[in-house]
Amino acid sequence: MPRYNTPFEIHVHGEVPLRADVSFEQLQDALKPLWKYAGAKSLATGAASVYEEEPGIRFDAPKHLLQMCWTVPGAEDFRQALDEMCMGLNDLAEVGAPIEVTFYDADFDEEEDGGEDDEAQDDFVIYFVGPTPAAIMQVQRDLLVQDMIGLMERHFDGSELGEVVQAVDKLFERRFDDLVNSMQLGRSPRGPGGAPGGSGHGGGGRKPRHLH
Repeated sequence: MPRYNTPFEIHVHGEVPLRADVSFEQLQDALKPLWKYAGAKSLATGAASVYEEEPGIRFDAPKHLLQMCWTVPGAEDFRQALDEMCMGLNDLAEVGAPIEVTFYDADFDEEEDGGEDDEAQDDFVIYFVGPTPAAIMQVQRDLLVQDMIGLMERHFDGSELGEVVQAVDKLFERRFDDLVNSMQLGRSPRGPGGAPGGSGHGGGGRKPRHLH
């Protein structure tokens, strides 16, 4: 059913490279938590965003690519739909990929004057999908290195940052070793990001929607 008076406008953005043998029916099943949450009866009817200028959810079959720039009204329970979606996409993804999700406070009006307590209750989350834990860790590592270099190049030359990148690689190598050992012992993987489909949180300020 359509959702009214929901606390958030939730924007989902990302591109996921898919295996060449993935069909529309398989993708529709993997994305069912999203289009069902939107009150649709199929991916075809649920792929449109609430904003006409956003392309919504698209399957580029020739490029084997899932493209998402899609907004839906919702609440905190949408996180469960995202977890279920990630589990489905893990089985279809060719490589690791990030999916950015922003929860915009639907009641916040930037143009209204307010006191110190009148701040948007926005939240920004990155979900990761991929065919294996190693593929997910690789894209997590690449994003972290990109962010760190972007920040540190304000103060250092890029040629000076090799040791920083090596330190990040060692941390991820350690995490991967811990994951392999935990799987061999029959225990659940631990640590930030967790198993495939895990997420990392960020924050600070309102983030503009991506229109592609």
